[in-house]
Amino acid sequence: MTLNNRPPKLSILLLALVCFSYTYAQKATNEIKAQLAVGINSPSQSGFVEQFQGKSVNFPTVNLGVQYMFKRQLGAKLDFGFNRFSSDDSSIEFKTNYTRINAQFVYDPTEAIGFLPLRLGLVAHAGPGYSLVKPLGDFGDNKRSFLNLMGGLEIHYAMSEYMSLYTDVSYIAGFVGDFDPITEGFGSFNGNLLTITFGITFSLSGCQYC
Repeated sequence: MTLNNRPPKLSILLLALVCFSYTYAQKATNEIKAQLAVGINSPSQSGFVEQFQGKSVNFPTVNLGVQYMFKRQLGAKLDFGFNRFSSDDSSIEFKTNYTRINAQFVYDPTEAIGFLPLRLGLVAHAGPGYSLVKPLGDFGDNKRSFLNLMGGLEIHYAMSEYMSLYTDVSYIAGFVGDFDPITEGFGSFNGNLLTITFGITFSLSGCQYC
């Protein structure tokens, strides 16, 4: 009886170890991730002074980030964004670089929602940051810097356990006063920014063979 019972017990033990290892590997690959995305931006027209108006859609927007999950659904990330926008046809000609860095909380509600297709996931993010605005060309002296608050939603499509493609829609609200004098606003910007990007997320942890 003892000999006959050993194989089932051994099988159960091995199965439990495999399940534990698989669960741990999934958690480990989700723990630390890097993100790279490229897309477009749309500046609020209220951020420009009179006679200056930006295009409603501008390219490029580039976002880089590193994300760490404290728990399965909750984490944080530090990310950097570069945006460039320029004048539309009815404006004085200008180009402006908008750079930001943000520390954000991350929340993954995918499991709580339940009805999403197997490979799809959602990630919400929000947090404070700092924006640097640098006009180019003739208005290069009108630099601007201010605090911001960023919030957005990512939609992920898993390509593998270690990598997903995603799109992110984010809004960056600036906290800054009016230009005084107005000439400091020539070619510059002190408003809010909408961004839409498409990119890749890949694991930096638990990825022994990728």
